Amino acid sequence: MEKTITVSTAVNATIDKVWNAWNLPEHITQWYFASDDWHAPKAENNLQVGSKFSITMAAKDGSFGFDLIGEYINIKKNEFIEYNLEDGRNVQVAFEVANHKVFITESFEPENVNTEEMQRDGWQAILDNFKKYVEQI
Repeated sequence: MEKTITVSTAVNATIDKVWNAWNLPEHITQWYFASDDWHAPKAENNLQVGSKFSITMAAKDGSFGFDLIGEYINIKKNEFIEYNLEDGRNVQVAFEVANHKVFITESFEPENVNTEEMQRDGWQAILDNFKKYVEQI
């Protein structure tokens, strides 16, 4: 990885619950967006090395949307996921269980369109949304 941005959170849930919510499409559509005026109407995920995932994120008013597409390059169940986005950027997600919580650390290579601060804030907001979702299901 070249330059990276890292975001993290601690989720009050079991690793199985966290892993399933992170990876199953029926859960991904419930949390994979950064603000309440956005949503994830569609998610496809084949959690295997060499396989791809696709998450559609869109403004609820229909004004903008895009697909986040990546390919898995390393998976260790309940511990680690690494993938490359369609634009070639690398993302690594670590899951660590401690003190009855799951600590998630996500590191990614920034793109060149938005500021690093904006990217960090956006990815952190999605991660915060994940925590909120998992802790209420």
